[in-house]
Amino acid sequence: MTRLEKKLAALKSEGRKGLFIYITAGAPDIETSVKAMLEAERAGADVIELGIPFSDPLADGPVIQESSVRAIRNGMTVEGVLKIVREIRKSSEMPLVAMGYINNLLSYGFSSPPTHPQQFSTVNDQEALKASAGHYDGFEKFVVDAKAAGLDGVILPDVPHEESSAMREISKRNEFHLVEFITPVTTVERMRETCTDADGFIYCVSNTGVTGVKELDFSVINRVAREARQFTSTPMAVGFGIGNAASAVSAAVETDGVIVGSAVVRRLLDGQFDEAMALIRSMRDALDQHYRN
Repeated sequence: MTRLEKKLAALKSEGRKGLFIYITAGAPDIETSVKAMLEAERAGADVIELGIPFSDPLADGPVIQESSVRAIRNGMTVEGVLKIVREIRKSSEMPLVAMGYINNLLSYGFSSPPTHPQQFSTVNDQEALKASAGHYDGFEKFVVDAKAAGLDGVILPDVPHEESSAMREISKRNEFHLVEFITPVTTVERMRETCTDADGFIYCVSNTGVTGVKELDFSVINRVAREARQFTSTPMAVGFGIGNAASAVSAAVETDGVIVGSAVVRRLLDGQFDEAMALIRSMRDALDQHYRN
């Protein structure tokens, strides 16, 4: 089992909900982002979602966009993200899952055509490989290097399930999680496609907008998560819109955990480090008080 699988299994056996905390690598600066990850674990975070900054983050709202711009100005790259992971691994074994966009990973280490074309079995995969002229090799290099650094998986919101078969094969071969999604508009047929073979965890997107703290009716995504259970035993976590302890409790009704990003990142960007950690502690306490067996 991977670190992520072990952690989520332990939480389930304890009757607890997982708390996933998003932190952008390199924002507000590299040193603070590393410190925030370690302190978040002490404050009660179970999993860190480490944001890879990108210039056009289509799933992210203004707070994460701002943090990405700042991180890029600070010189953060994919290689820099892996350096941070290696630094964290000197003192922590908490699960780390990257959140990013496919362009950064397809171009990572880009140099030559794929070295293992026979590993992509379908006609569509073979054609995609010919057209990509080495792009999947970049993704595979990222997976291998990320795994070696101590990363446990990656979330790529701009990669549809239909276009990820080659990447899923690469990930499974390296025991590296490529996270699947469900949303409020996911149909039962779509759930069957995306959830049946999902591993690590399934990202339940709470709304059809972008990230950011907002008032939401989490009953919709909880209903979708409940329906998805018929196709998978993989843990699920709700993200987008969770900004305080009460919303964390509401979001976690039918899932195994919650993902909190913008509320923490906003405080870090504003120099409110202690307030960010206090928020994490309040969510941890609320989830345990409401759900712990």
